Amino acid sequence: MHANQVSHALCVSVELASFPEVLALAVQHDNLYASVGVHPDYELKSEPTQAELVSLAQHPKVIAIGETGLDYYRLTGDLEWQRERFRTHIRAAKECGKPLIIHTRSAAADTLRIMSEEGARQAGGVMHCFTENLEVAKAAIELGFYISFSGILTFKNATQIKEVAQNIPLENILIETDSPYLAPTPYRGKTNQPAYVKHVAEEIAKLRGISVDEVGETTSQNFNRLFLNR
Repeated sequence: MHANQVSHALCVSVELASFPEVLALAVQHDNLYASVGVHPDYELKSEPTQAELVSLAQHPKVIAIGETGLDYYRLTGDLEWQRERFRTHIRAAKECGKPLIIHTRSAAADTLRIMSEEGARQAGGVMHCFTENLEVAKAAIELGFYISFSGILTFKNATQIKEVAQNIPLENILIETDSPYLAPTPYRGKTNQPAYVKHVAEEIAKLRGISVDEVGETTSQNFNRLFLNR
């Protein structure tokens, strides 16, 4: 990360069983932070409660609630449990005053509806690894959320996402890797790592006709504003 001018990173929780490892990693390094949450792809016998999430989020290194949201791509059938889990995370974020990290795949309408119904604006947050269209991005921004782009943005066929990156305000953009997945070009198909986020920044700079330094500076400011209240 240091060699590629990546100053800090957020280690995102996807299940409570592995949360202690995520938190331990953040505690060991001043420039790493953690979130707490359960990904919508994980079908559990016991659902996380609002109280559990709020309690775990009290650690000063935990700066967000999530990854949470909806995913109708990988799972089918009655997914009401997924929607209820999402609501639980939003309520926890509002209670503890920390922003949300939201995953949505093939579920944009329901995701935005639940965000609106539950008052997700009060917590704020980010639409992580964004893959939806410009209309969805604008709706999320209206709800007070940032749009985060991953290595997918560098793929040649990612025309819809490139359009979003070109047309939303830079002040609403974050960049990420979603490591170890979705390595950007020129590392596509290989194991991803936080250092590679610079390639996402370079793609945004190219699409918008601005410098990489401006992208890096503004997205860092956005991160600090959203997650660290700076």
